[in-house]
Order: sequence, then structure tokens, then C-alpha cells
Amino acid sequence: MKNHNMISIKRKGKSKNWSGKVTLNSHALALEEDVFTWKDPRRIARSLKRSAEESTKRKGTAFQSAMSMLNFYINRAGKNLNSKQRQILEQAKEELRIVFKKNK
Repeated sequence: MKNHNMISIKRKGKSKNWSGKVTLNSHALALEEDVFTWKDPRRIARSLKRSAEESTKRKGTAFQSAMSMLNFYINRAGKNLNSKQRQILEQAKEELRIVFKKNK
């Protein structure tokens, strides 16, 4: 029983690291440096759109890839994302819909 608990603890530790590695080393999208820390939601959206359209390794549409990466970052940042930056990133979702001409 103790051995089983040790395995789950190790898995938890690994899960904290894998999301950071994905954000930094994602092969699906070549993101501009510090894109998720920018203060302009439209600029973030345009950058994600450009990265998604240029990607040759994405599995879905450019819109799906861009929105996915944005949601991934928001979800993985969790409590460490301050409310102002979270609001900017949520606005970037709306801007993505606009630049990709998608309706809600």
C-alpha cells in the first residue's frame, strides 16, 4: 500500500512539470516569447493566429489550435495568474474569435 502512495505522489510531481514544458517547448505552435504576458488582448490574438496558421504540426484548424493553446495556458497557470492578466487573456479569446471571424 505504501508503494502505491509513492507512485501517485511521483505522478503528481511530474504533472506540475509537464504543462510548463508544453508551454515552453510546444512543437504544435511556435509562440512568440512571453506572448501570454502581453497587456494587449488583440496583439495576443493576432500573434496566436499567426503562429497557428504557420504551424505544420497542428491537428485541428488554426482557430482550434490557437484557442486551445490560450485555454491551456489559462488553465495551467491557475492561481498563479493574477486577475488582471486573466482578464486580458479572456479578452484575447474574444479577439481570437474576431480575427478568425468566428461567432460565439
